[in-house]
Amino acid sequence: MPQKTIGFIGLGVMGGAMAGHIRASGERLLIYTRTKSKVQMLLDAGAEWRDSPKELAHECDVIFTMVGYPSDVEEVYFGPEGLIENARPGAILVDATTSRPDLAVRIYEAAKARGLGALDAPVSGGDIGAKNATLTIMVGGDEEAFQSVKPLLEVMGKTVIRQGGPGAGQHTKMANQIAVAGNLLGAVEAVTYARSAGLDPRRMLLSIANGAAQSWQLSNNVPKMLDGNFDPGFYIKHFLKDLRIALDAAHVMKIELPMVALAERLFAKLVAEGMGDLSTHAIYLLYERGQV
Repeated sequence: MPQKTIGFIGLGVMGGAMAGHIRASGERLLIYTRTKSKVQMLLDAGAEWRDSPKELAHECDVIFTMVGYPSDVEEVYFGPEGLIENARPGAILVDATTSRPDLAVRIYEAAKARGLGALDAPVSGGDIGAKNATLTIMVGGDEEAFQSVKPLLEVMGKTVIRQGGPGAGQHTKMANQIAVAGNLLGAVEAVTYARSAGLDPRRMLLSIANGAAQSWQLSNNVPKMLDGNFDPGFYIKHFLKDLRIALDAAHVMKIELPMVALAERLFAKLVAEGMGDLSTHAIYLLYERGQV
């Protein structure tokens, strides 16, 4: 793979680790994020700082974005300093943010009109997957752009699959988040039931965690719940954003998702109570306090 100039915008817990893998692979890496002091490790590793998305866009062959909310995506892509207006011809824009499928389609169409490629490529695997380069990356967009960028995606992830045209990556991530919500609520309610029945929840897990009920949530998040450890792996406030995107898309498709609607109500309650910066499994606290 010949060396390219790669840009990365949005270098939080996930983006910072992902960008680090790109730099470690030997690519020239230009970076921009809101707080420069938080990316000193990347700069020490040889990444180059740029003062704005516009400045970065002028130099890059491929630009990754990993920001917080669809509104942030809008600003980075469509603002006056944004990527659509300022990327050089032929560049490929890859949004790894979990965002709206319809926004992914808008980005694709605007990019194509200016001679750019665009992919939506949200990820699953959390901070651990980002650090270990074992992310699952779900991609929407043209096959040609996907094949061009795939070697870079494989530097950051273990499972890299193009799901279809523009927006397909985001729709796949919504399916992922729907399944996560169901598994998480099931795990929390299993523990709540076990405790109410007088069982030792940890002993209960020994019986059910590897059978038909097995899930990542049971094996990974339930022990943290029982330890009272709600340090963020994936923020409640970000999961609430995802659930609302899924419900909005479901409304457009005229389908009902009652479990997602329940999860959205519960996570909205957590955010309203100031717990948006805790990890998603802190939903257990609502059950423990009888606030469901």
